[in-house]
Amino acid sequence: MKLFFASDHAGLTLRRALMEHAASLGHDIVDLGPDSTESVDYPDYGNKLAQALAEQPEAHGVAVCGTGIGISIALNRHRHVRAALVNDVTAATLTRQHNNANVVCIPARFVDYALAEEMVSTFLITDFEGGRHERRVDKISCQ
Repeated sequence: MKLFFASDHAGLTLRRALMEHAASLGHDIVDLGPDSTESVDYPDYGNKLAQALAEQPEAHGVAVCGTGIGISIALNRHRHVRAALVNDVTAATLTRQHNNANVVCIPARFVDYALAEEMVSTFLITDFEGGRHERRVDKISCQ
């Protein structure tokens, strides 16, 4: 699976670790930045990720910022993006099963590396259940 990764400066270290983890699982990784811990604006990188998904809608994304909140808000301003902030493995599972999320947002300041890796792994292996959830997803999508 092709995965686009983006963060702000607060999420840089965790983003890089998650990219290595996803690559070790055999995914095709695209790093959208940033490249340093110098302060940047998370909407800029959320928009880069959204643009990448518009060009390759079969791909998924991983976004990281300090709280995960800002970048998830920036991403969800794009109708083709369903970005979900997750803080545990159950949320990572359910956002794929019930919401067909195409971006998982990770709060760098609130989760450790092991949990973040487990959430991303779970997000990537979990399928959308469809069924009764399909009409709900359709209501929040650009379909």
